[in-house]
Amino acid sequence: MKYYEIALLKSSAPALTYASAETLESGRLVSVPLKTTIKNAVIMTEVEKPAFETAEISAVEDGYYTAEQMQIAKFISAYYFSSFSEAISLFLPYRRGAFCGHPLDATHIQAESLSHGQPQGIAPALSSCQQKAYEQISTKQKSLLFGVTGSGKTEIFISLMAKTLAEGRSAIFLMPEISLTPQMEKRLKVYFGDAVAMWHSKITKKKKTEILEGIAEGRIRIVAGARSALFVPLRDLGLIIVDEEHDDSYKAMTRPRYHARDLAVLMGQKLGAKVLLASATPSMTSYHKYEVVRLTQPYVQSQKRYRFIGGNSINTQIIEAVKQNFHQGRQSLLFLPTRGNFKYLYCESCGQTHKCPYCSVGMALHRKYRHLKCHYCNYTESIRESCTACGHSPLKSERMGTVEAMEQIGEAIEGIVIEQFDKDSITTHTRLKAALKRFEAEESHLLLGTQMLSKGHDYANITLSVIMGLDHILGLADYRARERALSLLFQIAGRSGRASEAEVIVQTADRAFFTPYLEDYEVFIRDELDFLERGMYPPFATLARILIADKDETKAGKITLDTVTQLKAFGDIEIVGSGKAPVERIANKYRFQILLRAENRVPLLKALHAVDRREVEIDMDPVEFS
Repeated sequence: MKYYEIALLKSSAPALTYASAETLESGRLVSVPLKTTIKNAVIMTEVEKPAFETAEISAVEDGYYTAEQMQIAKFISAYYFSSFSEAISLFLPYRRGAFCGHPLDATHIQAESLSHGQPQGIAPALSSCQQKAYEQISTKQKSLLFGVTGSGKTEIFISLMAKTLAEGRSAIFLMPEISLTPQMEKRLKVYFGDAVAMWHSKITKKKKTEILEGIAEGRIRIVAGARSALFVPLRDLGLIIVDEEHDDSYKAMTRPRYHARDLAVLMGQKLGAKVLLASATPSMTSYHKYEVVRLTQPYVQSQKRYRFIGGNSINTQIIEAVKQNFHQGRQSLLFLPTRGNFKYLYCESCGQTHKCPYCSVGMALHRKYRHLKCHYCNYTESIRESCTACGHSPLKSERMGTVEAMEQIGEAIEGIVIEQFDKDSITTHTRLKAALKRFEAEESHLLLGTQMLSKGHDYANITLSVIMGLDHILGLADYRARERALSLLFQIAGRSGRASEAEVIVQTADRAFFTPYLEDYEVFIRDELDFLERGMYPPFATLARILIADKDETKAGKITLDTVTQLKAFGDIEIVGSGKAPVERIANKYRFQILLRAENRVPLLKALHAVDRREVEIDMDPVEFS
């Protein structure tokens, strides 16, 4: 008999020991009995016969994880404070069997694209600026493509993918949101036909199985999609592209709390693949750490006029601008920083916001469904008439939501068709495709929504962008508030004026902050890096956040104090602050946090591993502080 340490998949359980008559290598998938059930597991390592009784492995499965996947999972587990099982479960295993990594030559790709009825060249024709950038990227193992919106970054991506496939290797293309996939899928299919597959959380189990079969047989060589596309079992990976690399959607908010951009760079090193990060508003960290390749000119030169207006709601100026644009047969875009009817009921008498009974946050008013909903624990109740704190009636609502905005504009502009574009209305991939198709066909005239709008959509007929709520973002208790507000302005403004002149209306009381940077985001980056270096923030330091949550407030407070005491024994780390979290209670659990900072990661990781236990949640390189 041989004895193996195994990790149960999708579990936070520690490693367990099982026996087997077979010789099994690390990474092999097996089934093991556990109490009354059979669980999927992975072989970690062979061990000596233990002193205790062991059960036998029930079956050896077809799949396996490669040595590189196992190594990367070990890194994820150690750096992002999860179990090895949770880390390896991010990856999809390889299937045993034949695979040939044949080079996809030009004629093969062309034949594929011809079968889709859109004959094209093998790679897009690049302008001299694009060609220069492409050549610079080709010589580097990892780089950052800093290209203004509309500068033709996608053509460079496609050229790099074509080159990678011609070398017989595969490529992963990451996007921050699945809202970007329909448009990108169309463009990639033109060049690569069936060699490309889209991968994200909304595709069916059946479709996932089909894609995995295509990968195993070597037919699918490019996988494009959201964060999880990074973990598909492509053979001989030669290229990873992370588009919109600045986007916080790349950071997982549940364990393992990994950052897909940072993991892409690590995987590139381990697998010998080229890594390209790209953005019109790159993150400070990437700009500081990686070699920058610039695309400074939009593909189509067009004029953008910025107009700053006051107020914090939809006013006459906004309605008039949208109306005028609509009457000229042009399309508009309106951005709100909130989601759905993300507004609160508050009492004029005592000033209290109506809060969720299980979380210390205001409940969002969803007028369409006639209910109040907590966006943290999903608790729902009917709309309240009177204040639960003092009994005053009626309650008022504040902050504009997308539904109110649609009603207000719809009533003021006769005949306008408005497309609601947020997570409340775009609940399925089919709905997303339909909404984008209507807008592309110019059946709708105004794209109105939230953060989803800032992602790389590309429509030639948008000649007006209205950006509201930037002051709300500037006011967040976050060291990146300025970066988030300005990046958002650039991203939304970049959705308009792709083919002709455009106007960008910015509603803010802080025009003085935005104005100096409108012509060049890089000027802002340089100023901001000075500010971050003086304040000792990333990329000049590493942050970590420890979260403690418990139904018993006293217990949670005690764990926090004990953890702080333990941490004080470590040198080279700074306890920035500790106490109640900004959102004090979620799902009936009281929340406390400790924020840590260190110039060097090593002492910070050492301290965190010393305090890591079941009652605490550790978030390395946090992007969320509420």
